[in-house]
Amino acid sequence: MWWLTGLGSSGGIAEERVDQERPDRQERETDQTGALVRALRGGDVTAAAELLDAAYRESLLRFCWGYLGSMEEAEDAIQDIWYKVLTAGRAPERFRPWLYKIARNQCLNIIRTKGRRKDRQELPAASQVEATMTGNLTRLVRSEMRCRITELVGRLPDTQREVLRLRYVEALSRAEIAEILELSESVVKSRLFEAIKALREHDSLLGG
Repeated sequence: MWWLTGLGSSGGIAEERVDQERPDRQERETDQTGALVRALRGGDVTAAAELLDAAYRESLLRFCWGYLGSMEEAEDAIQDIWYKVLTAGRAPERFRPWLYKIARNQCLNIIRTKGRRKDRQELPAASQVEATMTGNLTRLVRSEMRCRITELVGRLPDTQREVLRLRYVEALSRAEIAEILELSESVVKSRLFEAIKALREHDSLLGG
């Protein structure tokens, strides 16, 4: 068994183990999201801003850096994302995917504005994916494998690399990823399956 928990005997992704090993940060986000949604709906912007910062700043900074490759730009993006959330005039029940969708769109807009987009959206580099591995990934990856993993992840199509990052770095569910990327959940599941299948073909290189 290796860093992405592998494939089950039926060929399905071992999602159950991923869900069981979600990092503490997600529990913290979940605990504070209810209060955050209530504050937004009640018009208490000050309380909402404090809760938003406490629950999501660390995660969203990493998320934005993954797209932008610059912590300074990520910090600036966070300010714009917070403004959009606090002035949106609504707070959906499924708050987390809504927030991540706003963040992703903000990052892609920055990329377009700076002329770093050609014919398609620029997605996180493989090195950025590897560098932000947390939670269940770091518990499974031996340090000497990381350079090889970075190389292998870099060979994946952008679309597969993005869902891989959202699922295993950001610990988002398939349903949440589908909302963020505006795809069906079956497409997300297929991309995850194909990405892991491609990586599993290199088990021998990874010592798995």
